[in-house]
Amino acid sequence: MSEHNPNSYYVPASSRWPFIGAIGLFVTVYGAANFIQQSTDAVANDGQYGAWIMFAGIAILIWQMFSWWRDVIRESMGGLYSPQMDRSFRFGMMWFITSEVMFFAAFFGALFYARVLAIEWLGGGSNNAMTHDLLWPDFIPEWPLERTPDGTTTNAMPAWGIPLINTAILLTSSWTLTLAHHALKDGHRSKLNGWLAVTVLLGAIFLGFQGYEYYHAYVDMGLTMGSGIYGSTFFLLTGFHGMHVTIGTIFLAILLVRTLKGHFTAENHFAFEAGAWYWHFVDVVWLFLFVFVYLL
Repeated sequence: MSEHNPNSYYVPASSRWPFIGAIGLFVTVYGAANFIQQSTDAVANDGQYGAWIMFAGIAILIWQMFSWWRDVIRESMGGLYSPQMDRSFRFGMMWFITSEVMFFAAFFGALFYARVLAIEWLGGGSNNAMTHDLLWPDFIPEWPLERTPDGTTTNAMPAWGIPLINTAILLTSSWTLTLAHHALKDGHRSKLNGWLAVTVLLGAIFLGFQGYEYYHAYVDMGLTMGSGIYGSTFFLLTGFHGMHVTIGTIFLAILLVRTLKGHFTAENHFAFEAGAWYWHFVDVVWLFLFVFVYLL
């Protein structure tokens, strides 16, 4: 590897991957919006084309992520990054996680608004008796809302089944990832690979349980995205978190491939730290989800 002046800064060549990523995001969101609309319409549309568009967008994003990461890994292993570039990466990851905090804060804010404010108003509280009498006289102000205005009923997802198991899985995965990080800093490659592999496996198990939970909700409980405000907020919060777990698991799997190839040293391993930061953030968000979505 070539040596760099600490004050030098590597400027990468122009890349097509941000543009391709923007296309993938647009296709994914467009397809997801149509898929949700088709899922909640009382009359079925002409085929579930929204799902296929969404999956096409996801495929574009996966290709873009792997290709971009490949280029960054090559640049890093080629010795192109200086300490100043390393600091830039750290600040970039910090701001990215900050943006993710705001992302979930908006969703938790929507849940708070629905549970604390909207339900009280519809129930006639806060001097809104006319709202209650005119809009929904039979409304019972309690959460979760298991009956919609059109009479559709559903069931609330209990906290003490799969959600509790998934909580234990994510907490354990944070511990195993921390052990892997310490093994990397201590130079224990076998322990690093082992604990990191366990973390990836736990992430995959979490996603498997969440998939089964969604199947159980739709098939056995009648809990869908069309089940009023409770169903929509439930799937919005848990679904976006599941998407983040998926991204985090892929991230850690790539790191595992790199550690098996001998990448990273005790002094130079920010990519590993970035993956650990992201994973711990996902775990903390799940704790809030477990409390405010499942328990309360």
